[in-house]
Amino acid sequence: MALISGANLTMSYGHFDIFEGLNLSLHHGERAAIVGPNGQGKTTLLRILAGDETPVEGEVFRAKDVKIGFLRQDVTFRPQRGSTLWSLATDAFADVIAMGAELAAMESSLADSPDMLEKYGQLQTEFELAGGYQYQQTIKTVFTGLGFTPDQYHQPLEQFSGGQQTRAHLAGLLLRRPNVLLLDEPTNHLDLAAIEWLESYLAKWHGAVLVVSHDRYFLDKVVNRVFELSYAALEKYRGNYSAYVAQRAERIARHQKEYAAQQKFIAKEEDFIRRNLAGQRTKEAQGRRKRLERLKRDHLLEQYHRQQTMHFSLQTEIRSGDMVLATHDLQVGYPDGEVLFSMPNTEIRRGDCVALLGANGSGKTTFLRTILREVSPKRGAIRFGAAVDVAYFAQIHTDLAPSNSVLDELHRVKDNMTVGEARNHLARFLFTGDDVFKSVNDLSGGERSRLALAKFVLSGANFLIMDEPTNHLDIPAQEILEGVLKTFNGTILLVSHDRYFINALATHVWHIAEGTVQIIKGNYDAYLAETEQLPRRSASSVEVVPLA
Repeated sequence: MALISGANLTMSYGHFDIFEGLNLSLHHGERAAIVGPNGQGKTTLLRILAGDETPVEGEVFRAKDVKIGFLRQDVTFRPQRGSTLWSLATDAFADVIAMGAELAAMESSLADSPDMLEKYGQLQTEFELAGGYQYQQTIKTVFTGLGFTPDQYHQPLEQFSGGQQTRAHLAGLLLRRPNVLLLDEPTNHLDLAAIEWLESYLAKWHGAVLVVSHDRYFLDKVVNRVFELSYAALEKYRGNYSAYVAQRAERIARHQKEYAAQQKFIAKEEDFIRRNLAGQRTKEAQGRRKRLERLKRDHLLEQYHRQQTMHFSLQTEIRSGDMVLATHDLQVGYPDGEVLFSMPNTEIRRGDCVALLGANGSGKTTFLRTILREVSPKRGAIRFGAAVDVAYFAQIHTDLAPSNSVLDELHRVKDNMTVGEARNHLARFLFTGDDVFKSVNDLSGGERSRLALAKFVLSGANFLIMDEPTNHLDIPAQEILEGVLKTFNGTILLVSHDRYFINALATHVWHIAEGTVQIIKGNYDAYLAETEQLPRRSASSVEVVPLA
């Protein structure tokens, strides 16, 4: 029996239809993903299943006593005043803690009331099965996995950053052990170690998980089913993300072949009818016309809808020297603060793609700012090679002026472009029609990322420094950017949490940890093979059991 299901779900806002007639269900042990381009209704579908929104048509069915945990992407977590990380966690074990208190009270009376022994034994068994003897260790394991340190356990949650509060909310959801876990972009605000821990944790989840995520590597590790939401319809696939990609390509190819064959058949029949309707074979032509009308009415295949995607190239006409960047006796740190890490003497060579990894706060962005000469090294030096021209793609797009239009922003980079040239360029990044007059302040996160890319590719630079370039991009846009960077004829240094992206592009991985940088030749898989013997956060000590 399904833990949760939706039947004939239809949603619209005013005259805008989001989706129509969707059917889906989740069972014990299923870990499913909803994928598809931005704007197709993925978050809306999660909100309907969670009960936050009511569909225009259709119904959601939930199994008896099912408990739903929902990590919302678009709602800020607001902790109760004075609550701490520890109190948030212990709230999830309120029943267990109450049982423990009752057991303690009974123990003092056992000597005087032997008849209570049986009741005490039953309660003790319930307490043990509910995790009463290890719940504190369970809490600490989840906290550690999500990147919290012991000195933060009793810190008021209102003092946490927005990202820390979201992680705290995720910890609370996991510790409450719902039967159904709905997760909207759960890897946002997590470093790589925390993402890997969450993957391990969810792999043992005994209830059901439904996740919306743009993290393809995460989906490969976690899910065993994929729902593709596109053009208001839901297609279902078995397996992880990579299996979905292969099955989807096969399905599209098969559909296109069937569509082409049907169109050929229709054209042949129409030609026969046209030539014979008034001739000796009139009855046969009339019969064929009736059969053709029935086919068009009941069995006509539609042309496959290709999602509109970005289409652009990125090349440089400036050839740098073989050595692009070299470090010597380098220490990186805050201008008036501590040293974050030391760097072995190394080089980036022309054609390399170096991925810089490390926990949040390890110094990745500070290192980029040091390369860009916005921050001075604590010690040592960075040297550029001959004819190196640098372009920087910032994570938070601070170079976008909020009051400017999309068109204005492009002219800031290249003011001699005609309006027609600018509009043609912006169309490659899906800004068409009146979109070019929208102000930056009114753009979504994905639109800002696309605008930043539109400006970035005009630089003509041969050394690209990119800080989280896939942030806010949907999966189709990530795949386009990935393909463009694969064919780039210059050199790349990037910071990214997107392991799928790194795996596809990186020739070297630089990993910042414990105050130094480990340099590994190869992509993310090579990095994992090199570092698998190192201790990592583990979810193995936590028993993931849904509440009854």
